[in-house]
Amino acid sequence: MPETYADLIAAEDVLLFVNAAVTATGQREFRSSAGEQRLSLAFLHEYVRVNHRPVYAAALALDINDHNAVTIVEQLLRTADEAAGPAGKRAEGRLIAARLALLPPQRVYRLFRALRAAKVNNRRTRAIVRDWLAARAASGGLAHDAVKYRSGLKTAARHVHRRFPGDESGDFLFAPGRRVRYEHAALDAYRRAHYEQGALYELPFTVAEGFAAKHGVPRAVFLERIAPRMTRLERLRTQRSGPATDLAAMPLTRLALFVLSLPFGERLARRAELTGALRAAAGRVAGPYAGTWGRVAAVLDDSHSSSGSAVKRRRPLAVALGCHFLLEALAAPGAYSAHWTSGTPDGFDPLLVRPWGPTPLGTRILDALEAAPDRLVIVSDGWDNAPPGLAGEVLRVWRTRLDPERRTSVVHVNPVYDAAGFDVRRLAPSVPTAGIRDAEDLAALVEIAQFAEGRTGFAELVAYLDRRVELFVKGAPRWPGSI
Repeated sequence: MPETYADLIAAEDVLLFVNAAVTATGQREFRSSAGEQRLSLAFLHEYVRVNHRPVYAAALALDINDHNAVTIVEQLLRTADEAAGPAGKRAEGRLIAARLALLPPQRVYRLFRALRAAKVNNRRTRAIVRDWLAARAASGGLAHDAVKYRSGLKTAARHVHRRFPGDESGDFLFAPGRRVRYEHAALDAYRRAHYEQGALYELPFTVAEGFAAKHGVPRAVFLERIAPRMTRLERLRTQRSGPATDLAAMPLTRLALFVLSLPFGERLARRAELTGALRAAAGRVAGPYAGTWGRVAAVLDDSHSSSGSAVKRRRPLAVALGCHFLLEALAAPGAYSAHWTSGTPDGFDPLLVRPWGPTPLGTRILDALEAAPDRLVIVSDGWDNAPPGLAGEVLRVWRTRLDPERRTSVVHVNPVYDAAGFDVRRLAPSVPTAGIRDAEDLAALVEIAQFAEGRTGFAELVAYLDRRVELFVKGAPRWPGSI
C-alpha cells in the first residue's frame, strides 16, 4: 500500500473518531437506539486505541465531550501495557491529569469507581487518583466532596489507600461517630441537618434537596431560601418553579435549550429578554473575533429530526439556534443571513423555531449561496430528503463549476452521530464536515474541519494535535487558535 494512501486512511480514521467523540454520548438519537450508539462508539474507541494509540490519547486535548473523555482515560489506564514505553506512559499521564482537572467531580468519581470495579490498580492509576485527590484537597474542595460525593470519595480513597491525617474529612467518611461536631462548616452542617431544619440551607443544593424532603419543607419555600447556594445551572433548571436567574450569564447552548423548552406564548412575552440573553451569550463566545468573519450565510436545520430523542430533547435544534446567534455575532455588522429549512419569511423570529417538516437542505443552500457569502455554515444532521441528494449535488456543482477558487468557505457541522455509519453524516465529499455538540465549539470546529477536506495529510494532522497537546498540558485554552 503506498505510504501516502496509508496516511490518508489514518487521517480519516482519526477525524472519524474525533467527530464521534465530540457528538456521541451513547444515548438514544432520533434515528438510532442507545444500544446502537454504545456499540458503535465502543468499536471506534477500541479501533483507534489499538491502531493509533498516541492520537487516541491526544484526543483528550480536544474539545470532545465528557462522556468520551472519561472513556478514553479509562481505556488508557486499563491497557497501560500497550503504551509505547516510559515516555509514552508519561505523555499519557500528563494528558490524563490535565483532562481530569477539567471534568466535573461526579464524573471523575464515577470513573474511579469503574476502575476499582475492574480491578485496575497499577501504580500509574494509583498515582493519578492520589494526585487528583491531593489537588482537590489543596483547593479546599475535599470537604465539599465528602458531603456531596460521599460514596465516590470513599471508594476512591479506599482504592488508593489514602489516609487523612489531621483531616476531619477522614472521620466524616469512615468514622462518623468519632466526633461530636466538626470545625468545617459543610461537614458540621451535614451532621446538624439530620435534626435541624435550618442547617440544610448551608449545604449544596442537591444534598439539601434530600433533607428538605425529609423535613417536609414546601418546595417553593426551599427554592427561595436555598437560592444563594445554587449554581448557575441549578438556577436555570429550577427557574420556572423557583427564583429567577440571570439568563445572560448562562452558556449559549444551555440557554438555547431553556428557550426552546418555553411555550410559544412565554417566548413572545419575553422576546426582548430572551433575545438579549442569547446575544449576550453569543457575544461572550465570539469575544475579540466578533464581526471578523465578513459576509456569513447559515443554513440551519429545524426539520422534524431536530427534535432529538427523549433523552436529548430538542438538542439538535438548540445547537442550531445557538449557532444562529453566534454566527450573527461573528459576521460583519449587517452581513449575516440565516436560512432555516422550514423557511424564513419576512419578520421570521428565530425564538419561535420548532422541529417540524422535511429537510430541504439543497433549496436552502441555493438561497444562501445566491449572495456569494465569504462563509457558508450548514448546521444539520445531514439527512437531506426534500428531494434526497439535492444538497450534495448543489455543493458539488458550486465547488467544481461555479467557485473552484474557493472564494466561499463552506463548512458543515453536524450535531448528531450516525451509529450505523460510525461518523456524522456528510453532505458532499468536497465539503468538510465536523461533529458538534455545543454551539460554543463552532469556531474551533471550523478550524479542525480543514483536515476533513483531504488537502492535508496525516503528518499535518499529527502536528496540529501535538500543538494542541502542548498547549493543553500547560493549561492554555483548548482552542486558542485563529478563528
